[in-house]
Order: sequence, then structure tokens, then C-alpha cells
Amino acid sequence: MTELYGERHATADRSIPGLLSTLVNQFTHLVRTEGELARAEVSEGLSRMGTALALVVAGAVLVIPALVVLLSAAVSALVENGMSSSIAALIVGGIVLLIGIVLVVVGMKSLKPKRLIPNRTLGQLSRDAEVAKNQMRTRHDLQRAA
Repeated sequence: MTELYGERHATADRSIPGLLSTLVNQFTHLVRTEGELARAEVSEGLSRMGTALALVVAGAVLVIPALVVLLSAAVSALVENGMSSSIAALIVGGIVLLIGIVLVVVGMKSLKPKRLIPNRTLGQLSRDAEVAKNQMRTRHDLQRAA
């Protein structure tokens, strides 16, 4: 006797319709469970992405005024050291622009939709399908041998 999902089944005494019924019940349970796992995994990914976006926005709100003050100070320092104000502004602005572009590119890579793909669930479904194929082959071979 084997135990499947809380029910006892005598596999040797089962008819084809009984086996098919058990198979359908197990498959339905498997699909439902895998669906719940996929939803949980996607929800977890969305939650992480939402938290990341909130942190980015909060950081940007605090960094922008501080950056303006610091950039003004950098331009003033270059002017005090003998540079013309327009050249100083161009140098400081160009450096900040390059840093900003790098940060945007890195941030965009972190927000790719492929991070939302439920890889663990897909892997589990693949393994489940392989197990089901092996069980069907084994049962078919046992039926042919009988």
C-alpha cells in the first residue's frame, strides 16, 4: 500500500479508471501547488522591486539638494583658484553628468523584468514533469510485464 495526499491506495488492485482518477487528482494538486509557489515567488520579486524603487526615490529626494550645494561649492573653489566661472561650471557639470549616466545604467540593469521570472518554480515544474514521465514509463512497463 502507498500513501498519497492522505489517502491509502492499493496500487496492485487499482483499475485503469481508478489510476486515471488518482493521476488527475494528483496532477490537479500539483498544478495548484506549483501555481501558489509561482505567485509567491513573483510577489516576493515585486516586493523587493518596490522596496528598491522606494529607496531610490527617497535617496534621490535627499541627494539632489545636497548635490546642488556641493557642486556650487566645487565651481566656486575652481573660480577662486583662477579658473573662469564658465569653464569651472563646464568641468564640474561634465563630471557629474558622467557619474549620473553610470548610475542610471546600473539602476536600469537592476530593474529588468527577467528578475521577476519565477526560476525556482520553473525548475521545480521541469523536475516534476520528468518524475511524472518516469512514473508513467515504469507503470507502463509493469503493465506490459503482467
